[in-house]
Order: sequence, then C-alpha cells, then structure tokens
Amino acid sequence: MEVINTIGRRKTAVARIYLTPGKGEIKVNGRDFKEYFPFEVHQIVLQMPFVTISGSDGYDVKVNVRGGGISGQAEAVRMAISRALVEYNGEFRPALKKEGFLTRDPRMVERKKYGRAKARKRFQFSKR
Repeated sequence: MEVINTIGRRKTAVARIYLTPGKGEIKVNGRDFKEYFPFEVHQIVLQMPFVTISGSDGYDVKVNVRGGGISGQAEAVRMAISRALVEYNGEFRPALKKEGFLTRDPRMVERKKYGRAKARKRFQFSKR
C-alpha cells in the first residue's frame, strides 16, 4: 500500500496527513504528538479514530498542521485521520461516521461589523 494523503479542517486550522502502514508512530510538524499537544484532552481527541476502529498500532501518521488554535488543530487532525482510514478501508466508514468524525464542523468566528464593538455587541447607548 502506498501513502494516503488527506486533509482535515476545523475553524481556521488545516491539517494535512500522510498515513502509511507502520508501528503506530504519530508525528505532528516533525515532533511527537504528545510533545506538540501537551494536554491529554487533545491527545485523546487525536487518537479517537484509531480507538473507534480498534487498531492504532498498524499505522504511522505524519501531520502538517497550521492555523487556528490548539483545539482546532487537534480536531482538524482527527478529521484528516478519519478520512485517511476510510480511504484505506471502506469498512471503517460506518463506525467513524456514527461518531461524527467525518463531518466538517462549519462553525467559524463571525466577522466584526463596522459601527459595532464586536460582531454583534453594540457600543454603549446614551439617551442623554
């Protein structure tokens, strides 16, 4: 099997991954994923697709991720891994789809409008 290349997005974070058969090594931007994502919550989010299909030790993952914050990046990587696993084996699709890992979350930060303090907040109103 050759290298599977997929992309995942969340908010403004974009993750490109390269999935190959291997020992279960996950590298994010050239570093170990536990070093790149120091919080355990993000590490768990990253490994969810492998836990769902019950087999993380069979794949090596190389990730390039940029943009957004740490949580958005972790979820973008999760989506990219899920897409790659489905491309590798179509039988994984129902389980990953049920968990919602293949669905792109469309929520983005709303832009600030002119004449307003923030996107929706107005400046203080003074009657007199």
